[in-house]
Amino acid sequence: MYLALAPETLARWQFGITTVYHFLFVPLTISLAALTAGLQTAWVRTEKEKYLRATKFWGKLFLINIAMGVVTGIVQEFQFGMNWSDYSRFVGDIFGAPLAFEALIAFFFESTFIGLWIFGWDKLPKRIHLACIWMVSIGTILSAYFILAANSWMQHPVGYKIDKAKGRAELTDFWAVLTQNTALAQAFHTLSASFLTGGAFMVGIAAFHLFRKKHITVMKTSLRLGLVTVVIAGMLTAISGDTLGKVMFKQQPMKMAAAEALWDGQKPAPFSIFAYGDVSKGHNTVELSVPGLLSFLADDNFNSYVPGINDTNKAEQQKYGAGDYRPIIPVTFWAFRWMIGFGMASFAIGLAGLWLTRKKFMLPQHLRVGEDEVPHLVLFKSKALSPKLGRLYWLVAIWTLGFPLIANSWGWIFTEMGRQPWVVYGVLQTRDAVSPGVSQTEILISMITFTALYAVLAVIEVKLLVKYVKAGPPELTEDDLNPPTKIGGETRDADKPMAFSY
Repeated sequence: MYLALAPETLARWQFGITTVYHFLFVPLTISLAALTAGLQTAWVRTEKEKYLRATKFWGKLFLINIAMGVVTGIVQEFQFGMNWSDYSRFVGDIFGAPLAFEALIAFFFESTFIGLWIFGWDKLPKRIHLACIWMVSIGTILSAYFILAANSWMQHPVGYKIDKAKGRAELTDFWAVLTQNTALAQAFHTLSASFLTGGAFMVGIAAFHLFRKKHITVMKTSLRLGLVTVVIAGMLTAISGDTLGKVMFKQQPMKMAAAEALWDGQKPAPFSIFAYGDVSKGHNTVELSVPGLLSFLADDNFNSYVPGINDTNKAEQQKYGAGDYRPIIPVTFWAFRWMIGFGMASFAIGLAGLWLTRKKFMLPQHLRVGEDEVPHLVLFKSKALSPKLGRLYWLVAIWTLGFPLIANSWGWIFTEMGRQPWVVYGVLQTRDAVSPGVSQTEILISMITFTALYAVLAVIEVKLLVKYVKAGPPELTEDDLNPPTKIGGETRDADKPMAFSY
């Protein structure tokens, strides 16, 4: 009972809850900013109303999401001082540098241009206003990169030295921290997964409206954009995941072994589809695997040797001293599979949707529809799905909205839990990073408070999203199509600062 309520355990639970919750908003913020910018670019270039309506609709959902992301993200900064002061003291010189860049450059950049975009609909020329949302998109990507660089340093510390007199790590090469292969691979994978998330979000909401035969013109455009994004991002997520896995194999062999429940090293090493391990005896009781596949994923060679959990644990004991260096195997094993499973399910559903709703020129005349008609779901050259199967696909597409969010959450659980017992791999253990002056009661109270607050925020977020999703894209007015006020124009509209609120 004490271990379950120990300060370290409670601090880890609190950080895990707030981090996973916050990361629900991050990938949507990154992807929706870029997708909204793309839609607005299409409107500026073509002046078609459907693109402007889509821009305003998805832009509103983006604003709701980023507002909630900012609120929940602030807590992350405070937690380092609250529950992890020894961590902050020991690595603050290094970990704080990319976070400072994120706040002073990326977030400032992002927040400035988002303000111009929000309030500039009837104030700025079209192309300048368009540039603002693209600047917001660039800002979100920069922000993500700086944070991922900080996290990557925890996975693979570089560019530092230990000052034994001060008892802390000090930064020696900031450029190495920003550009090491762990940061590059992790950024590639996370950004790809973010666009998979945004694409699936767009597909799910568009499918909801097309299923109800509402806002057809705008939602057909949104569906197509979402499906293309899901398919491209899904392929990039798989490629980047393979790249990150190879980096992980070299830098954190324990995490690789734990991801596969590979207890003893093998050559060739199998990829486990299902495994149930006996932790106390250090072997799997039940296992279903593909021979040689893990060797290929780890080292591009079906015959490569992959060290197991027991081998790596002994090697780390010899290097770092007595102790148990194994993470919680069932958590890492299943988190890895849920991440891959939900991510690839989204890709498969997107690929199917792209085929079922393919362009007119690929369909016979009797299956082609007009701009304002729901598309037929065509499986073969001249055969549409039955109404029952068509209904099933739309429902599956709607539910796909949440699949990448689940995959992202399990992905971060795997990333952080697979590194344990290290908070900075090979340098600082988690037990040594907790604030020594914070009591069990204080952490428990703050954890309950933050969890309750996040539950309230979740209700607010869902209600806002549901409200505006159901309302659909706005109908346009003459002022939307031809804004009455521009910088340098004859009239001013400064008394209407919320004129952007479509």
